[in-house]
Amino acid sequence: MQKHLPNFLTCCNLVCGCLGIIALLEDTGTPIAYYVWAACLFDFLDGFAARLLRVSSPIGKELDSLADVVSFGALPSLFMYVIISLESPFSYLPYLALLIVVGSALRLAIFNLDESQSDSFRGLPTPANAIFITGLPFLKSPIFDIVYSPVILALICVVFSILLVSRIELFALKFKTFSWADNKIRFTFLVLSVLLLAFLQLAALPFIILSYIALSLGVRMYSK
Repeated sequence: MQKHLPNFLTCCNLVCGCLGIIALLEDTGTPIAYYVWAACLFDFLDGFAARLLRVSSPIGKELDSLADVVSFGALPSLFMYVIISLESPFSYLPYLALLIVVGSALRLAIFNLDESQSDSFRGLPTPANAIFITGLPFLKSPIFDIVYSPVILALICVVFSILLVSRIELFALKFKTFSWADNKIRFTFLVLSVLLLAFLQLAALPFIILSYIALSLGVRMYSK
């Protein structure tokens, strides 16, 4: 039973993504972000269980990526397609949202082959991208009014699809020790995230992902 627990949790991640797509198609009114958060939780737990029980396998690695393509690729991609379609005067514009699922699939394929991405990531991780995309509805006016222009949403699709497959180095939230010297950037990000959540509540989610990108780029430029 123990050796199958990580794969079971990965399948729960996949089911969350499928439930999110169903909710989107049936227009249930439930924020799609909830399904992404649940998928993120199971995505964390499957890796944690695999390390704790020491039961990793090639099948588990491939299954994890396949589940992520649905939960963090297809779901936010279809979400953007729907919301752009509601307001866009151009019939072709919503199809730019499909770049997200393509970028996510490429990102996960690259990650599976690149063994150097243990302490840092190259390209925006798919869960972070999905949290940003599905967190946009929580924004408040006047930012909400600006962002929810069909052209701006389409531009977000293009920019974040590029970030997914870029070679930009982003720090990973993995603590080998808990010393300040080894984890300055991680502690700074966590404190900033807590402050943003305290002041903005759920509207903080897109800003947290943007701060993650900005801090990573800042550290990279400073180190150079």
